[in-house]
Amino acid sequence: MRNKFLKSLKILLVEDEENLALLLKNAIGENFHSFLLAKDGNEGLQIYKKVLPDIVITDIMMPNKTGLEMAKEIKSINPESKIIILSAFSDVEKLLGAIDTGVVKYFIKPFDPDEVLEYILSLEGMIGKKLIELQEGFVFNKNTNSLYKNSRYIALSKKEVIFLKTLVTNYENGVPLLEYEAIKKMIWGETVSDERLRTFIRRFRGKTSKALLTNVKGRGYKIASD
Repeated sequence: MRNKFLKSLKILLVEDEENLALLLKNAIGENFHSFLLAKDGNEGLQIYKKVLPDIVITDIMMPNKTGLEMAKEIKSINPESKIIILSAFSDVEKLLGAIDTGVVKYFIKPFDPDEVLEYILSLEGMIGKKLIELQEGFVFNKNTNSLYKNSRYIALSKKEVIFLKTLVTNYENGVPLLEYEAIKKMIWGETVSDERLRTFIRRFRGKTSKALLTNVKGRGYKIASD
């Protein structure tokens, strides 16, 4: 299944049963931007803080820290976190505990990986828009700060990513123009020559397209719009 929404997501699976974790990753992991594994709640929480995944899938009963304990800590960090519970138990008390924690869904083992994938796909309306469609088939992924053209990754330098991300953010906020001096200070941290800026823009357009940017003469640049 190829889906732009799924490809924008970072998934964290917290599961102490290694075989099950690998089975689920091999079954659906390639659909996502990344699919990370943790073996218990402690490791899961550490990874969560580092990468801030969009969705956490976790078992309930694990050593060191249970899935519910981890989920509560994640919710204290970000109440909007989407957490899916996997459980081998049909115990009502445990499932009620999961619901009280604020999980969005639970699956009883054994489960069909495709059902998990379909459910994640249904969350599209609950997770903020991450894919910004630009001119000529270009798409900017705000989650990963990555640029694609017709699903093909376009490699940009760190400075070029900062430039494009700022243009996109300005465009979304209704202030699309990025003035020349603001670009210089943002990219180089100082005022540089106009020629250096023009060279930077030429290289950026060489990697992308002339049609992606509009030059407002004497003022600055903005994302080209229809």
